[in-house]
Amino acid sequence: MDTESYVLPVREVIRETADACSIAFDLTDEAAGKFDYKPGQFLTLAVPSEQTGLVARCYSLSSSPVSDQPLTVTVKRTVDGYASNWLCDNLKAGDTLRVLPPSGIFTPASLDVDLLLFAGGSGVTPIISIARTALANGTGKIVVFYANRDQDSVIFAEEWARLSAENPDRLIVVHWLESVQGLPTQDQLKAFAATFSTYTSFCCGPAPFMKAVSTALRELEFPRERRHQEKFVSLGGNPFGDVEEIRAAEADLAAADDADEPADDGPSFGPVKVEVELDGEDWTFEDWDGKKLLLDFLEEKGVPAPFSCREGNCSACACVVLEGDLSMKHNEVLDKADLDDGIRLTCQAQAQSETLKISFNG
Repeated sequence: MDTESYVLPVREVIRETADACSIAFDLTDEAAGKFDYKPGQFLTLAVPSEQTGLVARCYSLSSSPVSDQPLTVTVKRTVDGYASNWLCDNLKAGDTLRVLPPSGIFTPASLDVDLLLFAGGSGVTPIISIARTALANGTGKIVVFYANRDQDSVIFAEEWARLSAENPDRLIVVHWLESVQGLPTQDQLKAFAATFSTYTSFCCGPAPFMKAVSTALRELEFPRERRHQEKFVSLGGNPFGDVEEIRAAEADLAAADDADEPADDGPSFGPVKVEVELDGEDWTFEDWDGKKLLLDFLEEKGVPAPFSCREGNCSACACVVLEGDLSMKHNEVLDKADLDDGIRLTCQAQAQSETLKISFNG
């Protein structure tokens, strides 16, 4: 994974609803080839801030990698959300933003399976990218459950109508409006999903919505490999690496602390055997000490493991533990259900077993 940021020109800012806009980027010669992506992935944007210089925020791609659409993210305003409001109020065609290349594992392993897609509000952004791509390059059927506050809140309403009209034999889109039907309950979601129990599910939206969907699917005994959720929170650090002086100072402070205080060795298991699945490739290592953070170890070994914040504040580096176990030094994004499913953040992970097998394939 390329972790260098690139300055991208804004081609267009599209007003989707009163509270949401899409930002389309052009690629410079320098960035060409660095922004190939999979449907469901996200970009990390550097949003200017008078207080901190910038704030880093993750926004999902709504465009499809197999169409001629420009690279596009969709942003919905959040109450008191500095970045989302700044982007919607200030950004215009011709401006530039610094952007990290695509990241995330919220993406189908195959476009030919039947897909059950749940979206709540702005959670539709990666969902429409997945739907657009599967319709263009896949063969499976697609069912979308899209929940919103009211009709005016529906993002991509015209696009969903167009896609449904053009693909009547493959795409079903169900709009759920809180103003008409109230909030969807777990039982209602379960009844809806029961008809599609053999499909592979993807869900993105507000936390209560995702929890209700996840619980409903568990009760229907959807296996873990057919349940996927996307989640990330506001990043607390700066993943752009733009201020080398700060990085140098932090390194000096860390070195001084190490010299003055006993090291926190963390767990000790001796050499740990690590098996890794990522993008169709497999790696095996037998020399991890289990104390070094797993992401750091994988990078040293040349594994292109995904990441963004490196602070346990987003899901970019998430893996699924298939064998063994990992502990985490810090976690701001995974809930108990995620942990029970074996999901861990590699940027914060240390060994809890002498053998480990993980997958980044979702």
